[in-house]
Amino acid sequence: METAKRYPEIELANVGMRYSSDASEVNALQEISLDIAKGEFVSLLGPSGCGKTTLLRLMADLIQPTSGSIKVSGKSAKEARLARKYGIVFQNPVLYDWRRVEENIALPLEMMGVKKSERKRKVAELLELVRLQGFGDKYPWQLSGGMQQRVAIARALSMEPEILLMDEPFSALDEFTRERLNEELLSIWGQVNNTVVFVTHSISESIFLSDRVYVLSPHPGRLSSVVDIPLPRPRNRETRNSPEFFNLIARIRGSFEGV
Repeated sequence: METAKRYPEIELANVGMRYSSDASEVNALQEISLDIAKGEFVSLLGPSGCGKTTLLRLMADLIQPTSGSIKVSGKSAKEARLARKYGIVFQNPVLYDWRRVEENIALPLEMMGVKKSERKRKVAELLELVRLQGFGDKYPWQLSGGMQQRVAIARALSMEPEILLMDEPFSALDEFTRERLNEELLSIWGQVNNTVVFVTHSISESIFLSDRVYVLSPHPGRLSSVVDIPLPRPRNRETRNSPEFFNLIARIRGSFEGV
């Protein structure tokens, strides 16, 4: 039986990134080529300083590469950004403390001039999606760190983006909360069915979440390996205790040897 052909939604070809200053030049990324299929969940994995966040920002058209090309659905990253194909979740929730939860989630809709009745309906749907029903009238400072990140995820999904870019959104949380939110994120992804690019420095997190893991090595950031994750879905706590899970951890750790 033939394997179904993968059609890339995001394509990077020989992407490089250099930062220049009066004193020196930093080669942050070098000749990164990869493709991500529509509806895939992929992780960018590597140690601090390997260029994971830079690569994500390039995909989002927040910065531009100094070499190579980036295509999103066959168009430029800039065209994709202008077409609002992206939703972005940062390491910190970046919520406005003076706005209630429902108002934070509705902010992109307000900026786009969506009618109040439609905003209210959409926010109610998103609060249910991220399991925060009953918290819409709270302020961010009244929520735990994990709940704040769920608000940030809801806000990123408010414009129904085709691609969700996530920059280490759970790195500041304790391990128990982080694992629970990993499971909740997969539940959300299963309902939304968008493409997710997830930056992390946690090997176990990347394996638990992803269809594929792109492993980056530092100085300059290069794509050192691509690891397919064949673990069945849906995934749960038992997944983390399976021999296959530990074998994948060992395989990815091995890819860092000599780096």
